[in-house]
Amino acid sequence: REGHTIFLANTAEIMPGEFARSADFSLPIERLKKAIRAAAGDDKAHFFDATRTATALFGNSLGANMFMLGFAFQHGGLPLSAEAVERAIELNGEAVAMNIAAFRWGRRAAHQPDFVRGLVAQPNPTVAGKAGQAADVAETLDDIIARRVAFLTAYQNGAYGRRYAEKLAVLRAAEAKAVPGSTVVSQAAARNLFKLMAIKDEYEVARLYTDGSFAAELGKQFQSYEKLEFHLAPPIMGRRGNDGSPRKSSFGPWMMKGFRVLAAMKGLRGTAFDLFGYTAERRMERQLLVQYEADLELIAGTLDPARIDAAVALASVPALIRGYGYVRQASAEKAAGERSRLLQRLANAPAGQALRAAE
Repeated sequence: REGHTIFLANTAEIMPGEFARSADFSLPIERLKKAIRAAAGDDKAHFFDATRTATALFGNSLGANMFMLGFAFQHGGLPLSAEAVERAIELNGEAVAMNIAAFRWGRRAAHQPDFVRGLVAQPNPTVAGKAGQAADVAETLDDIIARRVAFLTAYQNGAYGRRYAEKLAVLRAAEAKAVPGSTVVSQAAARNLFKLMAIKDEYEVARLYTDGSFAAELGKQFQSYEKLEFHLAPPIMGRRGNDGSPRKSSFGPWMMKGFRVLAAMKGLRGTAFDLFGYTAERRMERQLLVQYEADLELIAGTLDPARIDAAVALASVPALIRGYGYVRQASAEKAAGERSRLLQRLANAPAGQALRAAE
């Protein structure tokens, strides 16, 4: 009821399934807030990113619910005393110190929202002896490359990581010679070449599920669970809906064993024994990588101060390719049109030597 009901919302964004079907999908957060305020009244609607705050303060998001309870309490939404709530937390016996701290921080967020938001924005907020997330450190080009070489080595092998590094070394030397002190083209290439080399194919999905990171994330989010169920659309099954789009199937806990076997077979990626490599999507991805490497050679051979902006734009084209399956196919087609336009722009830039489009 407007003016009566207290509406409290955790503004953490959890993407629905639609984002997988639309690469440009975004949540209408401000529109939702406006609708809520209109229904409840400006003084009865309160918003806070409890998930981000709990993660920053305690190292995981488990405290978000208790944070929101404190937030609700301080806004007058609970017919209880703070002492009663904290005693209930103690009696429950689960993560008592963190839950009481989260409840109190929720109260403080209601009373001093700007203070709490400012604290969370700092690199290392610390509460109850728990250090927050590590500070975001601005990466140098060397950092960007080194981190991705390490990832690609784990993704495939050392030769694959070296292939990435060697391609960038050529471009980096050309940029340093053409525009001393500039690294903008090389940085764009470092990120986008990695994007095309580290596609999340079947082997990579299996590796990420079994390398320990998935289990660690489960441990952060859930204290316990009975079983796991995976919803996947393997291309070799070929299930399609009425609209022709892939349909997912459910797989039980045994799938973790299948993932371990598949992860161990990553050496087959790109070889004649790679059964997944024969699908249209995988063939397209290999072609995109070869084409992009040719574009980087083209940029390295023609780079001069007048072509910097066009070179950065061309090197950034893979960023337009998003999503999976038919969504990725559609975005790749759009990216191809943009690539053609940028090749022409690069060719028409003043000064410099003659240019041949990479095909």
